[in-house]
Amino acid sequence: MPERNYKKEAPFHKTKKQKKRRAQTNAARRIVGLRVGDPREVDHKKSLENGGTNNPKNLRIVSRSTNRKKGKKSRRATA
Repeated sequence: MPERNYKKEAPFHKTKKQKKRRAQTNAARRIVGLRVGDPREVDHKKSLENGGTNNPKNLRIVSRSTNRKKGKKSRRATA
């Protein structure tokens, strides 16, 4: 695995949009009860980008690979 270049990543993580998205994701993790270090992720059945919310009915716990596959599908559909 290559070394991460945090200086290169820093501008991306400092944008207003990215901070808001990270806050929403962290809130969703707290709602479903995932702890720091848990390898699973929260999946929004209807994504936040498509008008979904952090309502518990819109959240489910899935593996990282499952969540990434769903994300790739939704990006392809909108492209």
